Amino acid sequence: MKKPIYLDYNATTPVDPEVAEAMLPYIQSQFGNPSSAYHIGRATKEAISKARSQVAALINADPGEIIFTGCATESNNLAIHGFMLANKEKGKHIITSAVKHPAVTEVCKYLGKQGFEITYVPVDRYGRVKPADVEKAIRPDTALISIMHANNEVGTIQPVKEIAAIAGKHKIAFHTDASQSTGKIATDVQELGVDLLTIAGHKLYAPKGIGALYIRHGVKIEGLIHGANQEKGISPGTENVIHIVGLGKASEIALRDFKRNRQNMLTTRDALLAGLKSKLGNQVTVNADLINCLPNTLSIAFENVEAHRLAEAISDDVFISTGSACHADSIEVSSVLQAMSIDHEIATSTVRISTGKFTSAEDIDRAAEIISGAVKKLSPSI
Repeated sequence: MKKPIYLDYNATTPVDPEVAEAMLPYIQSQFGNPSSAYHIGRATKEAISKARSQVAALINADPGEIIFTGCATESNNLAIHGFMLANKEKGKHIITSAVKHPAVTEVCKYLGKQGFEITYVPVDRYGRVKPADVEKAIRPDTALISIMHANNEVGTIQPVKEIAAIAGKHKIAFHTDASQSTGKIATDVQELGVDLLTIAGHKLYAPKGIGALYIRHGVKIEGLIHGANQEKGISPGTENVIHIVGLGKASEIALRDFKRNRQNMLTTRDALLAGLKSKLGNQVTVNADLINCLPNTLSIAFENVEAHRLAEAISDDVFISTGSACHADSIEVSSVLQAMSIDHEIATSTVRISTGKFTSAEDIDRAAEIISGAVKKLSPSI
């Protein structure tokens, strides 16, 4: 029996073997507390410092601008909630988009209950925010703008550089969640002009349970939990050295192999789409603009085939995600597809396929055969 084909890299990535190897000493012998003065404590403190430099290099930041967190959700909470708490004098208005991840929208909903005001800027049919719409939403009391770098469901890349420039012109802080984009497309904080940027370890071939937040020098953030002074007191608690080392190594690899990995993701994604179209023709609908999209992400619908039935039919052989949530008596379309005004039937037929650096040409050939075969069996029109 052949190994199942994993095509859900946007959900999570496997840990790179080089990353696992780098982590191993800190599981076994180098277990010291970084706050301890003796040598195994100094060794782990030095390991954290090295990892901070590795993460900083990936996004062209200063190591002192990197804070390690427990996950991207914590980073987003610090970037939005922590910023608003530390900068109350700037105002109580936040601008975000209609296609944010729950790690941002839920923070905004919470802040809305605390007296802050949130504006959700609409998107076009491909899920892209128009910079002009962001500028129109700015008020005298706007303190923060948060627009994700690339969407996790459809892969659409947002005009972050243009929006950050607008924010800077109005002296408003700008945050971007780069969880899905880091390692796939360029995430140079100097080029983008952002003040805050979120990184997720488990989207970058590092373990789950580790993230990072870039905080440009001079930007104030208030911690949401209280303890000692680790991570400048913004994310206190004894450091997760093992996973920090993993994220550092993953960042080093992502920078080293960036061009090769990006090309492999793009080649395998496009080959799969071509294979599916050759077998299914007009039954395949692409939801995103692939020119302005993550190189690994394919949001597609198969006409007359319910996405959950397809995912279930191929679940022993190919792993993919769907664009809707299936409940006992109804199908709930994702908020992203709703914001894009995708037709309900298309949305309920939408799957997300995301390739990765370990995806091979053989994987793609098999996946195209398996998926197209299942679509033909499930479709009443073929």
